[in-house]
Amino acid sequence: MRRSMWGFLLFAGVAWLAIGWSVLRLEPADVVAVAGPIIFFAALCEVVRALSGTATWWVNASMAALFTATGVVIVLDQDSTYATTSALVGWFLMVRGAVDVAVATMNRGTDRTWGLVVTLGVLQAGLGFYAAGPLARAADPVIMTLGALGLLRAVADLVTGLRLREWAAAREDVLRLSPEREAGMTGYAAGISDFEAHPRHRAEEVVEEGAEQRR
Repeated sequence: MRRSMWGFLLFAGVAWLAIGWSVLRLEPADVVAVAGPIIFFAALCEVVRALSGTATWWVNASMAALFTATGVVIVLDQDSTYATTSALVGWFLMVRGAVDVAVATMNRGTDRTWGLVVTLGVLQAGLGFYAAGPLARAADPVIMTLGALGLLRAVADLVTGLRLREWAAAREDVLRLSPEREAGMTGYAAGISDFEAHPRHRAEEVVEEGAEQRR
């Protein structure tokens, strides 16, 4: 799952791009009908991330459950005033953005793209803050918010997928040794283990050999 995760993230990034473009082409009356499935797709992405076995799998599993409940509320409510839809989409963006910022900051020592992910997280949280406010309670702001959501998630997943692909290729090159190097590493490790097991004995032999040479 970890090795193939980069492929899913690339697929998810392309899917988010398609979602963002398609949403911008919608009529206002169709916004409420598609907002729920978009949140369900986000929940599916979190499920796959949780199943990949990362250290933060429980965070992804919790968000999957939270986003599923959010999507269910959107589908069942069908609010014609767009107030519930914009508020719940804003809720999703704020949670997703905050998690991106937290995880990227935690990985800043090992991930050189952490600054970009933090920026994307801040943009998502800011967009969610706007969507949850009174200025977004109309069809056009909700459409623009969903389009921006698709674009931001596409960039985040594409960057993460390409980084994992690069990491996986580098790890394969490091672990793949020639037979000669494997034999050399085995002998070197055995010598180190023998010296550490009998350090005093080896030191005495070296001193005795030096004394004999001086004689």
